[in-house]
Amino acid sequence: MDAASSHCGMNSFPHLLSPLDLGFTTLKNRTLMGSMHTGLEEAENGYDRMAAFYGERAKGDCALIVTGGIAPSEAGRVAKGGSVMDTMEEALHHRVVTKAVHEAGGKIAMQILHTGRYGYHDKIVAPSPLRAPINMFKPHPLTEEEIMRTIEEFATCASLAREAGYDGVEVMGSEGYLINQFIAKRTNQREDDWGGSFENRIRFPLEILKAVRKKVGNDFIIIYRLSMLDLVEEGGNIDEVVYLAKEVEKAGASIINTGIGWHEARIPTIAMMVPRAAFTWVTAKVKGHVKIPLITSNRINTPELAEEILARGDADLVSMARPFLADPMFVKKAKEGKSEEINTCIACNQACLDHIFVGKTASCLVNPRACHETEIVIRPAEKKKKIAVVGAGPGGMSCATTLAERGHEVDLYDASSELGGQLNIARRIPGKEEFNETIRYFRNRIQSTGVRLHLQMKVGADDLIQKKYDEVVLATGVSPRIPAIPGVENSKVITYADLILKSKQPGKSVVVIGAGGIGFDVSLYLTDAGHAFTKENYWKEWGIDPSITQNGGLTTKVETKSDRKVVMLKRSNSKFGSTLGKTTGWIHKTSLEDRKVEQISGVEYKKIDDRGITINTKAGERLIEADSIILCAGQEPKRDLLPELERAGIPVHLIGGADEAGELDAKRAIEQGTKLAAKL
Repeated sequence: MDAASSHCGMNSFPHLLSPLDLGFTTLKNRTLMGSMHTGLEEAENGYDRMAAFYGERAKGDCALIVTGGIAPSEAGRVAKGGSVMDTMEEALHHRVVTKAVHEAGGKIAMQILHTGRYGYHDKIVAPSPLRAPINMFKPHPLTEEEIMRTIEEFATCASLAREAGYDGVEVMGSEGYLINQFIAKRTNQREDDWGGSFENRIRFPLEILKAVRKKVGNDFIIIYRLSMLDLVEEGGNIDEVVYLAKEVEKAGASIINTGIGWHEARIPTIAMMVPRAAFTWVTAKVKGHVKIPLITSNRINTPELAEEILARGDADLVSMARPFLADPMFVKKAKEGKSEEINTCIACNQACLDHIFVGKTASCLVNPRACHETEIVIRPAEKKKKIAVVGAGPGGMSCATTLAERGHEVDLYDASSELGGQLNIARRIPGKEEFNETIRYFRNRIQSTGVRLHLQMKVGADDLIQKKYDEVVLATGVSPRIPAIPGVENSKVITYADLILKSKQPGKSVVVIGAGGIGFDVSLYLTDAGHAFTKENYWKEWGIDPSITQNGGLTTKVETKSDRKVVMLKRSNSKFGSTLGKTTGWIHKTSLEDRKVEQISGVEYKKIDDRGITINTKAGERLIEADSIILCAGQEPKRDLLPELERAGIPVHLIGGADEAGELDAKRAIEQGTKLAAKL
């Protein structure tokens, strides 16, 4: 990135002394690693693993790292057994983390997170006894004495963070957690001095900031994460946001970070289908109202985009969280003019948030080493081998490049004319264009690691045997399953692969057979009607008020119209979307509901003919007239080469779809490819 002068130097940090000058003086070092819970906070050997995780990101030249949320008390935990810092003993455990970051030349702040009514345990508290729609537990309403104790717990936690070696703390005041619950009318129905008027409702965060600043002194960073766009009914408006920002500055904050949306909001804010940098305009509305630096965040995933945001003055600093999961060397590569080598976050949520919400340690679809740095170690090979990888999909590309990085001689074969395998289906789905970045990354990595790439070459077992490879990896993927339905050979029947990869044109009335991830993707593809992937269309489709004059920043959704009638069918009686991603499935379900896609479960397929498809349901027999019928009924693994290679005595390894032909699963394929390559 090109250097540029900045107004974000020492004079902008009234609460910092020179020893803690972060040096945010150019565009190159104004990128922060934002907070995200990884599960390492509660994992066995978690502190050592956090040290490896954050230390690697510090080596990548990130200006400031903010940890995942740490509770100031038992009531504030994310879940039972969740991480908390309320004793010196606990603080001392964190020193291995801060030491690793400091030795790598970085700085690190600890996020203090009190979940309030979002905590998943029976000791949760809130300003009022209102159960969150995403939680089964009802909170205990805090008494005034308990409120004062909670404020002191925040201050003590910050003081302990300083003892642990942290350079600062981030006070989490957004995303619908406890502090945000006090601020919003939606969750604060109190009639005392902590509720009612806006001035009373913001008293809680301001008293916390004053107590924290008093406890830690002036030479310690305090970031306040302010909810600038709640996206829930009875949330805040822009006048309230600006007023609170000014008061937060007076109360002692060093920096204000931008929070977008509550967890219970029914508007996607960080998923792949959200346009890049979709919310920097929100931060820009606060610019000029405070003198301390403002951070902007959400769906910023390239250095070029970060530079553009800073250059036009939307914010003073840019926060990226998941992009540092995807590539710990993000900033370093950008500084060196190697942005094409960055492993870009695609905002899929599949290995990060989806893992966290089911109690697993986070990772990353495009970088399975994330949060597993001590477990997946890439070392030079002790004995260099000649290895063939067949199939240049996600698993094959990850395996081949990791093998070559370790020093092996690697040939990568694919019958197609392009890299990517099944990613070439995913990237053509509206809102999933980010998969282009993954293909771009691996294309560059194939070149830089010296993999010999052979496209448009359908290699046979005899070819591999004759070339005398020491090992062969079959990453040959899958082919669509053809269900045994009478008439399935009819010309109006199309597989999902032919529809998308061969651009076979469907008619105006379409039946989709299958309701897994592919069925949903195909239905979105069919009903998109050329919907442009822009912020303006996103606002309209999800009902966002860009003026934020309405409380919560909400407005009426504009109907998404499709010129095609689509009916989805599936055999099982389970709910549609039950197999989709934990944090993104509801988005796909809502989109298809808005586009009036009919969904029928418990189906028995009787026959396909020129009229359409005849089915049986509990309601009886029904003919669904259709111009086209798309098969999304699963996959079969491609293992044609396996028997002959095994007979020849060549060690063969199966990864990705060739190993297990479930739903198209790039996460599993890339992880298998990386892990296999790390040990061969």
